[in-house]
Amino acid sequence: MMTSAWDTILSVHQKIVDNGDKRTDPWPLVHSPVPVTLIFLLYLCMVWAGPRVMRRREPVDLRAVLIVYNSAMVALSAYMFHEFLTTSWLSNYSLLCQPVDYSSKPLPMRMARVCWWFFFSKVIELSDTFFFILRKKNSQLTFLHVFHHATMIFNWWSAVKYTAGGQSFFIGLLNTFVHTVMYSYYCLAALGPHMQKYLWWKSYLTCLQLLQFLLVLIHTSYNLFTDCDFPAVTNIVVVLYSSFLILLFGNFYRRSYLDKRKQK
Repeated sequence: MMTSAWDTILSVHQKIVDNGDKRTDPWPLVHSPVPVTLIFLLYLCMVWAGPRVMRRREPVDLRAVLIVYNSAMVALSAYMFHEFLTTSWLSNYSLLCQPVDYSSKPLPMRMARVCWWFFFSKVIELSDTFFFILRKKNSQLTFLHVFHHATMIFNWWSAVKYTAGGQSFFIGLLNTFVHTVMYSYYCLAALGPHMQKYLWWKSYLTCLQLLQFLLVLIHTSYNLFTDCDFPAVTNIVVVLYSSFLILLFGNFYRRSYLDKRKQK
């Protein structure tokens, strides 16, 4: 029985490996789902064990680290936004239907590379959770936070593995813009309490995130009802995932801003 189950796992793994984009296969973390799965499991272990390890310890002062980290994430997000925008523009991408160009021409390879950087940025962003734990900001370790960070690495691993380009660019384009704004906010907040008077726009950042998911939902839903040479299963997953995030972020916005306004 155990042998049969193991054989099935190996067979599924081999199919996943064999059916990927040959251009991106040699790139770090792409060839097999094993590395990204291990990262996922280590992340969940950190979320479970981290607060317990820090329970009797003092919060760690990470002000300097956060300023450097958030500044670096602003720069990386802005770079990726530029690459998504410029490459899609030069490639004459369609907003309504854009199949993946699996050729090794310069522009398709440029788009594939920025898709990989976008995936890798999701791995880097797991550090957000690590910093919350060290600072004992356990209230920030919500289901929304952990779910979003943990699942995005799988979403974009599969994008780089199978659809590095095409319709995927739109999600990357929107998300890198939002993250440029978001990490700019975090960077300003890390400078100290004297910056709070300049951070009145926090609720608008959540609105921007919600708008992003809504645009992705509309953009992807269109392809479910048209003939477009892009994997239908990918579109279905994106529609379901975007819908779920709209519910989660909408609930966060209601509890964080609308309910508090009513209480005041």
